Amino acid sequence: MGTSVQVTPLSGVFNENPLSYLVSIDGFNFLIDCGWNDHFDPSLLQPLSKVASTIDAVLLSHPDTLHLGALPYAMKQLGLSAPVFSTEPVYRLGLLTMYDQYLSRRQVSEFDLFTLDDIDSAFQSVTRLTYSQNYHLSGKGEGIVVAPHVAGHLLGGTVWKITKDGEDVIYAVDYNRRKEKHLNGTVLESFVRPAVLITDAYNALHNQPPRQQREMFQDAISKTLRAGGNVLLPVDSAGRVLELLLILEDYWAEHSLNYPIYFLTYVSSSTIDYVKSFLEWMGDSITKSFETSRDNAFLLKHVTLLINKSELDNAPDGPKLVLASMASLEAGFSHDIFVEWASDVKNLVLFTERGQFGTLARMLQADPPPKAVKVTMSRRVPLVGEELIAYEEEQTRLKKEEALKASLVKEEESKASLGPDNNLSGDPMVIDANNANASADVVEPHGGRYRDILIDGFVPPSTSVAPMFPFYENNSEWDDFGEVINPDDYIIKDEDMDQAAMHIGGDDGKLDEGSASLILDAKPSKVVSNELTVLVHGSAEATEHLKQHCLKHVCPHVYTPQIEETIDVTSDLCAYKVQLSEKLMSNVLFKKLGDYEIAWVDAEVGKTENGMLSLLPISTPAPPHKSVLVGDLKMADLKPFLSSKGIQVEFAGGALRCGEYVTIRKVGPAGQKGGGSGTQQIVIEGPLCEDYYKIRAYLYSQFYLL
Repeated sequence: MGTSVQVTPLSGVFNENPLSYLVSIDGFNFLIDCGWNDHFDPSLLQPLSKVASTIDAVLLSHPDTLHLGALPYAMKQLGLSAPVFSTEPVYRLGLLTMYDQYLSRRQVSEFDLFTLDDIDSAFQSVTRLTYSQNYHLSGKGEGIVVAPHVAGHLLGGTVWKITKDGEDVIYAVDYNRRKEKHLNGTVLESFVRPAVLITDAYNALHNQPPRQQREMFQDAISKTLRAGGNVLLPVDSAGRVLELLLILEDYWAEHSLNYPIYFLTYVSSSTIDYVKSFLEWMGDSITKSFETSRDNAFLLKHVTLLINKSELDNAPDGPKLVLASMASLEAGFSHDIFVEWASDVKNLVLFTERGQFGTLARMLQADPPPKAVKVTMSRRVPLVGEELIAYEEEQTRLKKEEALKASLVKEEESKASLGPDNNLSGDPMVIDANNANASADVVEPHGGRYRDILIDGFVPPSTSVAPMFPFYENNSEWDDFGEVINPDDYIIKDEDMDQAAMHIGGDDGKLDEGSASLILDAKPSKVVSNELTVLVHGSAEATEHLKQHCLKHVCPHVYTPQIEETIDVTSDLCAYKVQLSEKLMSNVLFKKLGDYEIAWVDAEVGKTENGMLSLLPISTPAPPHKSVLVGDLKMADLKPFLSSKGIQVEFAGGALRCGEYVTIRKVGPAGQKGGGSGTQQIVIEGPLCEDYYKIRAYLYSQFYLL
């Protein structure tokens, strides 16, 4: 029987919701992408919550919220605990994207769906793979191989190939066929007849803009700046913004522009630092430039990195270009800057991608755009007055409760450590230091020990060693590695942590002081909001359009399942496991082909005693078969080989001209390039002369004849 494949969409069908799909291959459950959108609505994750605990592995394709935004929440709240696989850039940039999302929302709301610790915990389970690396699963997934391939949309973006028993399942969403400044195009076209192709219809009704539109984009920016206005580009945290930065860098250098460019996110410094080290994941032009001249394209000369809105507010007056997150305008620096700048007709808000459905960005991209929109401005402010007093009283009460609990626990531990043999309470000469009734003047802790005490008028017996009591003997516990320490003695106090946190910012830091205090909740604060009026993956239609196109031009089996609808896409090709009997193998003649050995086998199918299929020697004489030439002959390799045999060889029009009369050509299916599969032929042209037969013999010697 063939490999069993079932596909169940959990999100992202017949609409533009985030992407999340359950793909089951012979009972092994893959969750491919775990996306959320900028609304962070938990109701979108209800289908995922029903199957999260059954997931065996997670594959992430892109480092943006729509593809991995729900991963921290799913692992914290929904019971998702499977290993995660991605490329190194998807891991690093995805982590920064989630940091930026969390910090942006904590500034404007009491966001509690996940924390920075939850993000770190979720991404710790990620196994990073390189492009084309085959990863063999084990255990329940034995026999399944996963491999990431270039998608061409975002840095590290992946087309996933899942292979079982020779059949391929390809997951390709948000890919780009065009070569760009920092990325090569996708390799999707290199896959030959996969058993299952899972793709999206997000851009099925949208033509990719021509190259000339880039000039319109650049002209609109320069025109606004020259007129004295500011330009805002709402962007993602670490995705398409990288291409925009290179486009602007080149344009500024080419036209010698002096207007400042600011890249403003909570993680802009970290983003560019990581991207500088990811050159091997980028396009050929960038890697070649670095290899020849050590020129790193992301050593930005015209872009200033900012991580704090106050840095932008303190920038010199004058026209400026700002790239700020989030692209949806739902939160982040872009939201606040939009509200500030939208009222001035000289300013320009320029969108470089289609906004998420239901967001402010998408509303502004309507045709015609609205004349006015209502937005909510929220900000976090310190508590003052009665609110601050009430907060401090509550914190004081909580600290007292925690201290009391800690002291009780420590007292119990101390009693337990002394044990019954060390209990001296029966001796009238000994005062129990742990007795709550003991006077504070008599028993005083000092440096973790107790002072020796003399009582006036006391006459010790002659048998006593010294006139002192109580005596506290420090009975330290020891193990094979030495004295057992108390971890509590080494815990840094909260106030010390708060002081250290203030050094996170600066030139070497990744977050400013405001961000650090936000992370540590060092200062009591609240969120205040007011409403203002500002002037100013595929839809169902796209899915149906792509379906009809594929039915007409690609293949007759095209499915468009609804949310939680499972489609069985098991291949019509049947693969069986068979044993090769010893009787058969003893008569097989193998010939070496590179790293492999091959042979022609004539056999018939039978069954073993345990019912397993087996190939047995045929009981009748083997039928004749045509000779088969096995191997991949490269014309570039044939030329030096023939030259070594004394034949004058040269390339002419894609063919090899051998001597005076003979020509060798390699032909195959139209449009096929080297390395692809399919029938290819070597054609020898020329008169039947001595050179012809000699060259043909040399040619045959380069193949293996079966």
